[in-house]
Amino acid sequence: MNTGSDRGTNESATGDAATEATAQAAGENGKEAAEEKPHVSKAPAFIKARKSLHLSWQVGVFVVGLAVIAAGVAMLVLPGPGWVAIFAGLAIWATEFAWAHLVLRWTKRKVTEAAQKALDPKVRRRNIILTTAGLVIAGALIGFYLWKYGLVLPWDLKDQ
Repeated sequence: MNTGSDRGTNESATGDAATEATAQAAGENGKEAAEEKPHVSKAPAFIKARKSLHLSWQVGVFVVGLAVIAAGVAMLVLPGPGWVAIFAGLAIWATEFAWAHLVLRWTKRKVTEAAQKALDPKVRRRNIILTTAGLVIAGALIGFYLWKYGLVLPWDLKDQ
């Protein structure tokens, strides 16, 4: 079973062709081509030396990453840093699996793009205006409620 984590150590002839095709496709991206390296397992050498041990290592990494991601998904609705845990689980997977490494790199790129877009003066101005308008509307609604009913909770209201 080839998970792509042992590239560079146990390449086959078809893997070499795939690597060359990937390198040519990455070469079109210019700057990214210089940063592109084949994904290599982060397992210790004595574990990579034995196939059964390496597979056991990968299963362990998968289970730990899955547990962290599951906790992150639970923390999306419960108190806690859900997205941080999900990205941490993905980073754990990326130490062993090439597909997780690609997903993590794509996610980092999208987060960086979103951060740069949020710093754009036009976008910041729009966000500030929308936030201010929302706060003014919320303040007006709260003020109307307090004017009409006072400091009475909605479920304690009598017929007024």
